[in-house]
Amino acid sequence: MKKDTDNSYTRAILHIDGDCFFASCEVAKNPALKGKPVITGSERGIASAMTYEAKAKGVTRGMRIFEILKVCPDAIIIPSDYETYSLYSLRMQSIVRRYTEEVDPYSIDECFADITGLESFLGLSYEDIAKQIKYDLDRELGMTFSVGLAPTKVLAKVASKWDKPSGLTFIPQNKISEFLSKLDVGKVWGIGTQTGSLLNKYGVVTAYDFICKDSIWVREHLAKPYFETWQELRGTNVFKIEKEQKHIYKSISKTKTFTPPSMDKEYVFSQLSKNVENACIKARRHGLVSPQISFFIKTQDFNTYGMEVGLSIPLAVPHEMIKALKESFDKVYQYGVLYRATGVVLEKLREDESHQMNLFGSDVCIDKMKTIYNFVDSLSVQFGKHAVFLGSSFRAMVSSPHKGDRAINAERTNDLFKGETKRKRLGIPMLGDAY
Repeated sequence: MKKDTDNSYTRAILHIDGDCFFASCEVAKNPALKGKPVITGSERGIASAMTYEAKAKGVTRGMRIFEILKVCPDAIIIPSDYETYSLYSLRMQSIVRRYTEEVDPYSIDECFADITGLESFLGLSYEDIAKQIKYDLDRELGMTFSVGLAPTKVLAKVASKWDKPSGLTFIPQNKISEFLSKLDVGKVWGIGTQTGSLLNKYGVVTAYDFICKDSIWVREHLAKPYFETWQELRGTNVFKIEKEQKHIYKSISKTKTFTPPSMDKEYVFSQLSKNVENACIKARRHGLVSPQISFFIKTQDFNTYGMEVGLSIPLAVPHEMIKALKESFDKVYQYGVLYRATGVVLEKLREDESHQMNLFGSDVCIDKMKTIYNFVDSLSVQFGKHAVFLGSSFRAMVSSPHKGDRAINAERTNDLFKGETKRKRLGIPMLGDAY
């Protein structure tokens, strides 16, 4: 490999990662929780996210509540509030956009940003711009962020993970080898444990070992995505900043856990039906249809059973999908077994086309169903999601998915302003003056 000699950045890419984001949002809302072992996920009965104070006491993601209390008796376990987390995510992105419009909202708790060329415009070095962005995020959102600066997205991700929490790490061109020589290849974003184990068999242990391989070797032994990761690790910018809102999906999945677990077949199918409706709502929003749907039902023992179901034509119409699923569901469902979750995946998504035949091959045009669901979607905009829903989803729609000691609502939902719903928040008080 060519020796790194340039201490600058061919491009200046930031990766910004919220530390313990969901739990940190709860602490930011309620500063009295600061410094305490806060855990979200009480509604699911397992830890979804936790503060570093909880991690220090041995709490890990997916741990059940009774296990949490054994290792951390003073744990503060609260229900998740994803609508609030989404709002904080949007605020995070808006702060970064003060500096650059080239922002890629990769997930709810992280984003990439391209600040290339801003040195002369702002009169600051790239490192100082990164410091200022981190300062604004930490101060105004009341939580900490780990920020990495590097020439590519993959290297920026390496940098942001390097010194958590609240880290600020720079990997200029001449420091790439230094960092990658200390990094397990399986921990590189885009490689993972399985491919890392395969590379280990070829004597590739560190990320530096990987970039020392020539392009012919990488192409012969690995698929195209890994070659692109290899290029990014070497400082060649391959993965572009995707600043436009995502509209093209290869698949759409919707899952839901309910408590207590149930062996009521009608209730479990109702939960599955609701997932189908939610997946179809998202597909229609983006003008997509699916020729294939898969589903699963998960038992209380975390065993998962499911099937794939092909459709005669691509659809985003829930009642037709549910008809197609029913027979397969009957084959998979086992009487006397407790179930705790259901999920669906709309697969092989493609753009919708105007005229197609329905499932039964008759001369009825899909446009008629599309017209009905366009009206349903307009009612949802006016009166809230699921203002109209299918009878097969009735039991899931009219009852809370969680009962008993897990039925506690997120605090935000108990005192709504006029015009707010549990899924739509007008505002949350913030530190600083960002909102």
